[in-house]
Amino acid sequence: MAIFVDKNTRVLVQGITGSVGSFQSQIMRDYGTRIVAGVTPAKGGGQIHGVPVYDLVEEAVAEHAVDAAISFVPARFARDAALEIIDSGIPFLVLTAEGIPEQDVLMILRYAAIKETSVLGPDTPGLISPGRCKLGVHPHVMFTEGRVGIVSKSGSLSYEVGRVLTQSGIGQSTVVGIGGGPIWGLSQQAVLKRFEKDPQTAIVVLLGEVGGRLEHEAARYIEQNMSKPVIALIVGRSAPPGTRMGHAGAIIEGEEGTAASKIAALENAGALIARSSLEIPELINRLETEYGRTSY
Repeated sequence: MAIFVDKNTRVLVQGITGSVGSFQSQIMRDYGTRIVAGVTPAKGGGQIHGVPVYDLVEEAVAEHAVDAAISFVPARFARDAALEIIDSGIPFLVLTAEGIPEQDVLMILRYAAIKETSVLGPDTPGLISPGRCKLGVHPHVMFTEGRVGIVSKSGSLSYEVGRVLTQSGIGQSTVVGIGGGPIWGLSQQAVLKRFEKDPQTAIVVLLGEVGGRLEHEAARYIEQNMSKPVIALIVGRSAPPGTRMGHAGAIIEGEEGTAASKIAALENAGALIARSSLEIPELINRLETEYGRTSY
């Protein structure tokens, strides 16, 4: 199993004829992702990479069953494009665009909640369930199939941790990048809930950074609900207040936004704390020793 997507997930790509959408669609398709349709206004009627292209989402879903969509539409058009996806009844949307106005993001998420569509992002690298499905830009050579789930704010950090685990012979069930914020669709807590219920996931790695309160909310969920072990790595420990660490949501504002406060909350909740990506395989091996051998 995997969370959110698997080898049977039927995918629609919005913005499939653009340079990024076309390039990433080819990579996803080569990996094995089942892309059944693409949408670009005024480009309908043809094909790209063997995928039929439509002008409108409603035309695509009239012809194809669709389980998930990924949008490569630029930020200035992302709101209307996302609302079109949500209105069509597609239950899962990966929203990759960075720099969408906050008012637009709030409108997207509010409408998604009403229509019961889960939104990953914005500003997300997407997710990958190694060996099954890739819905985003994760470099798949860094990941291998296994039983460690990863949830991360930072795409690059998730790539690095995937590489370290893979080189250590430790595979992953699903790797989810929630995006850079400051407003998120799916949160760390929401992803933790899915990992907790996923029989394929034995251990969860939470990758966080300074700014916001998501890690504090995740810590409360871990303490109260998680039966599976959680390993946490929070980057930006030396960042002073007011510093922005690459993402819109990674700005230290108040005590709860610091790395120290997040590490303390997660540690108090029972998570094992890694100081670097290289420590994560060591902590997984420690869990194997303490709780018995598990195939990862």
